[in-house]
Amino acid sequence: MIKLNEKGSFLIDGVLSQSAPISKEDGKKGTIAHKILSKHSVGNSSLLKIKFDALVSHDITYVGIIQTARASGLKEFPLPFALTNCHNSLCAVGGTINEDDHAFGLSAAKRYGGIFVPPMQAVIHQYARETLTKCGNMILGSDSHTRYGALGTMAIGEGGPELAKQLLSNTYDILPPEVVCVYLKGKVKKSVGPHDVAIAIIKSVFASGFVKNRVLEFVGDGVNSLSVDFRNGIDVMTTETTCLSSIWKTDDKVKEYYKIHKRENDYSLLEPDRIAYYDRVIEVDLSEIEPMIALPFHPSNAYTIREFIENARDILEDIDNKANKQFPKASLKLTSKLDGKHLRVDQGIIAGCAGGTFENICTASDILRGKSIGNDCFTLNIYPASTPIQAELWANGIALELLNTGAIFKPAFCGPCFGAGDVPTNNGLSIRHTTRNFPNREGSKPSDGQISAVALMDARSIAATALNGGILTPADDVDYSVSSVCYSFNPEIYKNRIYNGFGKPNPNQRLVYGPNITDWPTIPKAKQSLLLKLTAVIKDEVTTTDELIPSGETSSYRSNPMKLAEFTLSRRVPEYVGRCKVLTKEIEAKDEKLAYVLKLFGTSFEKANIGSSIYAVKPGDGSAREQAASCQRVLGASANICREFATKRYRSNCINWGMLPLTTKDDFTLAVGDYLYIDDVLKLIDECKGVIKTLKGDKIGILNVDLGNLTAEEKEILKQGCLMNYYKSQRGTSA
Repeated sequence: MIKLNEKGSFLIDGVLSQSAPISKEDGKKGTIAHKILSKHSVGNSSLLKIKFDALVSHDITYVGIIQTARASGLKEFPLPFALTNCHNSLCAVGGTINEDDHAFGLSAAKRYGGIFVPPMQAVIHQYARETLTKCGNMILGSDSHTRYGALGTMAIGEGGPELAKQLLSNTYDILPPEVVCVYLKGKVKKSVGPHDVAIAIIKSVFASGFVKNRVLEFVGDGVNSLSVDFRNGIDVMTTETTCLSSIWKTDDKVKEYYKIHKRENDYSLLEPDRIAYYDRVIEVDLSEIEPMIALPFHPSNAYTIREFIENARDILEDIDNKANKQFPKASLKLTSKLDGKHLRVDQGIIAGCAGGTFENICTASDILRGKSIGNDCFTLNIYPASTPIQAELWANGIALELLNTGAIFKPAFCGPCFGAGDVPTNNGLSIRHTTRNFPNREGSKPSDGQISAVALMDARSIAATALNGGILTPADDVDYSVSSVCYSFNPEIYKNRIYNGFGKPNPNQRLVYGPNITDWPTIPKAKQSLLLKLTAVIKDEVTTTDELIPSGETSSYRSNPMKLAEFTLSRRVPEYVGRCKVLTKEIEAKDEKLAYVLKLFGTSFEKANIGSSIYAVKPGDGSAREQAASCQRVLGASANICREFATKRYRSNCINWGMLPLTTKDDFTLAVGDYLYIDDVLKLIDECKGVIKTLKGDKIGILNVDLGNLTAEEKEILKQGCLMNYYKSQRGTSA
């Protein structure tokens, strides 16, 4: 079904080959990815210094981005910047604060010349697909699922500070990434959808890190057999492989997509040169893909649905045991969903940038046409990804057909992806065509003794399950005909409601602040030495950004750095915030024990910075949200220590917020309350590795650490204390 080749391969006239009449280095220049990256890189550095063509952000992140850029000297948006309102638009937390953020966003779009997409109009990535993509262009977004490769646009999801850099006309600096060929061949079965293909790929590559921080390039005859909606559905899920970005060859189907969306001139043919070399290869035989299910608590925990049903009790017992070990206050018992060989689920959802496409919803309608989802506990909720899609579903009668089955339609909203909509019952199991199924991603609160879970499935198998009243069913178990429904995009819907002020900034427009929108607190510059106190030690295999700062209702507080910080690690290490506050008080009071520790290391309060640090084996999988790092920083954190960072974007967030990104291969035996001491921080930053001291009890030891490759700018950011301080220092103002 899927074959991995880490030795690389040439692609010659569309055929994989181990040899070619040109060198590998010359062959690398023949990839689509190389051409686009080279075109967008400025200067002659060995680093790629990329300037993007457009930016996208949503109402969880754009306030912080604009506040950061404003504090760093922002005058106007130098490139199209779309501010969508698809994350906090249905939350009911905190009274007026969500609408206050939206008012701020509109005022910022007017002041700086931006694009403001009001609530319920579109989810961030569908709006970008419909209006901002262009073949050969690049887009940077503050959401990890920023992926538009199927439309010929290389897109990258990063933390907010990277967008702030672009708003200040600076560059996104990376080493040239390796390019992985995703060679598609064959045709999918009728019962197989984009989520099935995506989950199968994620299962094959995630655990080994096969594509981590690399670019996926989709080629092969199998691409031609897929519709553009189908390609988009696979593409958006490449984020879960931990790749950096993605790009697909384009064809007449993509050309037709741009024509439908009234942007014919934004299409161009993209394909590799006649000979191109790829550093690694993933071969996917589409004809062998079967309906898949990704079980809690990661998209890579995947099986074919048939394989899962045959072994359901053993698999679910393992999930229950792991969940109950991690969340001792809650009790998950998914095995209670079993009735003989049947598994009964509570809820089905088709939503967002992955599930809410026109084609997915039409196919769900084909499966359910004339039937009923039943009147028991099972529910089916559908969130079209944009108002133009929703309008077309009504115009074609698809929406009415689905309503007649008992399904419910909801507006364009991302909540089911991160726990702000359709939270299941305690011990509930929801099947979703959405992007993630991390712990608590569906909105439960294990620290309060409640827990539920999500399994990812394609819209086709969700509809098949709905047809059976909630009994888990793969789409190839039901008989249905696929109708042919043409899609027509209506631009008037956006034209009449969306504010597009790009190129028309109004410096007289005052920013509108609600009481929850606050500035960033002062962050100190690096001193000569640094004492770190461990306030959390997490030995899990992977720590997600959802665990570092929870999603769901906490999203509403993300315009208030200190208030949001109260939720840091609350679902994983509830004691963390209290420990950080105690350390802050000890620093302010020049506590005797702290003075003793400083003296042991030959320093004092005056000479050293003192901060907290977490240790995690592999932190930062998942969302691009900068708050996973910034919340630690405003609580006094000065470093993260780990075996490796799960993603480049989380490591970048740590750097941009002035936290040392320390990795170590040494055995880590320190515990909460132990100390680490860096005698010469500036030297460590300059050399990117070194030996630091540790204190466990009264025993001093050493730890070998590495900061990885740091650019000259990243080194200066760490020395200045954070990105905002760095920009202030460039302008000659005090931090």
